[in-house]
Amino acid sequence: MRAVALLSGGLDSTLAIRVMQDQDVEVHAINFMSLFCTCTPKDSSCAAAKTAVDQLGVPLKTVNTSEEFVELVKDPPHGYGSEVNPCLDCRIMMFRKAREYMEEVDARFLVTGEVLGERPMSQRREAMNLIEEEADVEGLVVRPLCAQHMEPSMPEEKGWVDRDQLLDIHGRNRTPQMELADEYDINDYPCPAGGCRLTDPGFASRVRDLLDNEPDFGVNDMQLLKVGRHFRLSPDSRAVIGRDQEENGRLWTLCSEDDTLLQLQNHTGPTTLLRGALSDRDLEISAALTARYGNLDTSREVGVSVLNSAQESRRTLEVEPAGEDEYRHLMVTPNGE
Repeated sequence: MRAVALLSGGLDSTLAIRVMQDQDVEVHAINFMSLFCTCTPKDSSCAAAKTAVDQLGVPLKTVNTSEEFVELVKDPPHGYGSEVNPCLDCRIMMFRKAREYMEEVDARFLVTGEVLGERPMSQRREAMNLIEEEADVEGLVVRPLCAQHMEPSMPEEKGWVDRDQLLDIHGRNRTPQMELADEYDINDYPCPAGGCRLTDPGFASRVRDLLDNEPDFGVNDMQLLKVGRHFRLSPDSRAVIGRDQEENGRLWTLCSEDDTLLQLQNHTGPTTLLRGALSDRDLEISAALTARYGNLDTSREVGVSVLNSAQESRRTLEVEPAGEDEYRHLMVTPNGE
């Protein structure tokens, strides 16, 4: 018997696969890569999922859903969770794609690590039923960790899966999962509970700033939200200032041909990326902020180079470093400086 398992790399989905393996189910894992996952390093493949399949010995298919997910964030049919997390629509999208993969590998059903009551938006009974219905997988989802609290799925009713061997975990207490991991000798799960940046209040406020001012944003704009200090210069423009050398390099990577970059002349300091329609005043403010975060021990004017994406100099601005709180009102999420 073959099944497709949704694998986040977290402990729950890892355990769900292991429970299925105890029943000699051949599992093919599918992982959905998203730029919002907190356990996906530098937007590469999910390290946690790779670790899990190495321990489990199952094949893994990775699907990048970033572009589709960004569109869901803009206008989720089922709304947001606690912040700007479209959890229901995210799950519906993943289940649909898992169904497609199930047909591709000739699997009979799906497996997830969901635990009833663990997540407030997507792991309520009515939410689970809604997700199955809209993803066209009604009755095909086995939830090994909480099956005893759910109505039997079709695989359980048909005897493909022994329901008596499935578990009755419920709620947000993760002690049962930790104990089960010890039994299975699963001791390397770097992302035990998963994580989504869209539930983080600081990151969510940056997303809301885009929704309010630049509603046609794309994947690159969302990638940029993960880097640096952000300043809303006007409804049409923003500045992002790198906080260290790594972020400076990341800004150059994310720079588009229409962007402008600022760097201090004759001093080590931050790179600033400017995006949108810039006024002369926007440039002056951004240059002063660039000098301010260069930690220069001076109140005298310093030179700031205005560059294009090809690192060609357009002009030089002579500015005094901004005061510590001078433009703090322009910062998006000032508490996250």
